[in-house]
Amino acid sequence: MPHFPGTGPSDIASTLSPMEARSPVSTVARRLLDLFTGGAIEPGTRLPTERQLVTALGVGRSAVREALAALEILGVVDVRPGSGTYLRGTASELLPQTLSWGLLIGERNTVELLEIRTGLEVYMARLAAERGDPDAIRPAEKFLNRMRISLTDLEIYSQADLDFHRVLERAAGNAVLSDLLHVVRSLLQVYADRILSETEVASAALGEHQAVFDAVMSGDGDAAATAMAKHMRTATARLLALVQSES
Repeated sequence: MPHFPGTGPSDIASTLSPMEARSPVSTVARRLLDLFTGGAIEPGTRLPTERQLVTALGVGRSAVREALAALEILGVVDVRPGSGTYLRGTASELLPQTLSWGLLIGERNTVELLEIRTGLEVYMARLAAERGDPDAIRPAEKFLNRMRISLTDLEIYSQADLDFHRVLERAAGNAVLSDLLHVVRSLLQVYADRILSETEVASAALGEHQAVFDAVMSGDGDAAATAMAKHMRTATARLLALVQSES
């Protein structure tokens, strides 16, 4: 492979060959990962734009955008608004991280991640109910209300959903659990932002969140765990349907 120090994004893009137009996001991300971590590109190099990658790979813009988002989550690239996308670190620094996570955006690994997320979220809800101070839990109601008034603006709804979970996470009072949840949620974010595509789905999820909140506020650990498990089952089913449709 040629080396690229001092050359521009177009030179990097020119080394890519076209892929099947309907290649899934995970396949596009792996192709870019191979190029970016192959040792031929200097750390800090500005990488090709989305448009250049779309042209070089022959795939849709959404696939390229989501692949870059996944690589950013994994720490491979740094996306700087208004400036561009840059390679982080050296190949030797990046490879252990990406290999250890196995680029967790394929179907099999996503299923396993979802299993981990379910266990962590259920335990988090139980801890929040059993040890959380009501004053620490009550702010979650603000995000419930924000979700309720944002059923037709799903971008705002999704952020309020995440903020709701973070309030309960803090109320649970377990820093290691909090760190694990952050990692798992981040790795799933490439799909999670897209599963709430209909108002009816968002409305159903709102009811599930309300049940979790009521159980946690009551201090009933069993009820909180049960309510969160129900929410995780439906959320997992929605996300898996999306993953499988792109595999």
